[in-house]
Amino acid sequence: MKALAHPLRLKVIVALNEKELSVQELVESVGTTQSNVSQHLTIMRDKNILSSRRVANQVFYRVGDCKVLDLVSLTKKIFCQIDDSQTNKSE
Repeated sequence: MKALAHPLRLKVIVALNEKELSVQELVESVGTTQSNVSQHLTIMRDKNILSSRRVANQVFYRVGDCKVLDLVSLTKKIFCQIDDSQTNKSE
């Protein structure tokens, strides 16, 4: 769970929700440097959260365990409901 706690790692998981992406595509998707993304990808790959494959000089990542996507989806639903209820109270 700690490996998913960083906001950038969550962005990466969300970006990988529907398909595998190259490191460069992830850099563009999450809006940070390749070095930063690569560090986080290594952590998540080492924890078996992500899987990777190499094609020539590109590395592609995908979510290695669908339970991770389920967890992120559930977390998103919970926090979106909290945001919605707080917005309604302030109106």
